[in-house]
Amino acid sequence: MTRLLHLDASPRPGRAGSQIHGSHTRRLTHHFISRWRTLDPEAEVVYRDIGATPPQLTSVEWIEAAFTPAKQQTEPMRELLAESDALVDEVLQADILVLGVPMYNFGPPAAFKSWIDNIVRIGRTVDFDPQYVAHPHLPLEGYVPLLADRPRHAVLLSSRGGFDFGPGRPLAALNHLEPSVRTALQFIGIGGFHDIAVEHQEEGGEELAASVESALAHIDRLVGELHASMTTPSMPLPA
Repeated sequence: MTRLLHLDASPRPGRAGSQIHGSHTRRLTHHFISRWRTLDPEAEVVYRDIGATPPQLTSVEWIEAAFTPAKQQTEPMRELLAESDALVDEVLQADILVLGVPMYNFGPPAAFKSWIDNIVRIGRTVDFDPQYVAHPHLPLEGYVPLLADRPRHAVLLSSRGGFDFGPGRPLAALNHLEPSVRTALQFIGIGGFHDIAVEHQEEGGEELAASVESALAHIDRLVGELHASMTTPSMPLPA
């Protein structure tokens, strides 16, 4: 059974296309989940709305607790890390992360950055061993990605007020959303990364409509490809 973590980071509560001032990223994530369920009705979906309820920010006390070995943590430390532990557990159990994240000022909104800071945890999702020299996704020595134990995918569904922020486009260097998310997730071992974005929000009209339709069509194709790759039995290795 496939497990999906569905996360929305937009503070807008509604969905574009059906509600005034609704969120485009919420529309995209719900479209992805809906399409997936048509192919896999038995899939388990865990939903978390960090746009409505942002995770706690890191603090001096949080850092002290996170870097204290589990056996030495006090009860207040464990209580302080309880939310982070729950967020980490959701990621560990997921096969696919479906992340709805708008671009705010060239990067992610604060709630999503807080989520990243809560799930990149020494001893939970990443470790350090000076003798470890072969990070499978990033050229980093010593860091052991603890989520590289099995294939996992992250699907980042974003929206942008402007346009031309994609790879190879004129404003790609100003896009600090997709690159930062890809780096953080690959750092902990999530090797599959896919991103789809809606652009032209500020100008609206036909350009926005075309971008939305393109994004929805791209999601449909990606769902089909991921579902096929995850349900096709692997060929046994020759003896």
